[in-house]
Amino acid sequence: MNPAPDAPILFFDSGLGGLTVLGPTRALLPTAPIVYAADYAGLPYGQKSETELAARVPALLGRLVERYQPRLAVIACNTASTIALAHVRAALDLPIVGTVPAIKPAAALSKTGVIGVLGTEATVRQPYVDDLSARFAGGKTVLRHGSPGLVTGAEAKLRGEPVDPTVIARAIAGLRDQERGDAIDVIVLACTHFPLLADELQAAAGPAVTLIDGADGIARRIAALTEGQPWPAFPTPGVAVFTRSIDRPPPPLATLAPYGIDRIETI
Repeated sequence: MNPAPDAPILFFDSGLGGLTVLGPTRALLPTAPIVYAADYAGLPYGQKSETELAARVPALLGRLVERYQPRLAVIACNTASTIALAHVRAALDLPIVGTVPAIKPAAALSKTGVIGVLGTEATVRQPYVDDLSARFAGGKTVLRHGSPGLVTGAEAKLRGEPVDPTVIARAIAGLRDQERGDAIDVIVLACTHFPLLADELQAAAGPAVTLIDGADGIARRIAALTEGQPWPAFPTPGVAVFTRSIDRPPPPLATLAPYGIDRIETI
């Protein structure tokens, strides 16, 4: 049975990184109702334990699904996806789209056979990344580096604050300083926050390096899963939902307005 036209797509992330997935999705589905949820009370996910996230993410998504009744949920967070995707799918009775590092297209692009993966500390240590590397980058060298500072920098940039150039330099050096790091020609941005810093990262990595992320592919997957479903005739203003954090208030609405969001709620 098809959902009602006003049933939203729910995007979930620890912070604002999932906006990099919401953007291309809105380009493909311009009238889709949107709920964007950010777990500011739990940010940053990359420094939390697997056990904590495997419990926290399904529980929070369960509350959001009950409240907003989405047609589909997108875990627009690599860390949450690599740790909790199976738990969420077991707990919730609706389609769930996850976000995984774009190692397969990176391997196809690389000419040197050396790929860098920039993610959170939690993402880069996951067996899921080992599996992706073995399946899609066999015979290639996959170097990883976890950079929690890039998450903080991306959130700051969206609030209109300056990005600390040492954070950018440290992230690229974390890949370059490894054995064969000087041969990297493709870097996978394995955190949805990181494309928000693509200009800064590209400048630090140099013109010989291609940056790649999975946002466009995720958007196409969402469009395919909802193909043939009814949508509103005109664009619907979206809502952003933030878990309450004493240290981190929601961003100004002006930050979210370009993504079709005109209301902020807290839970």
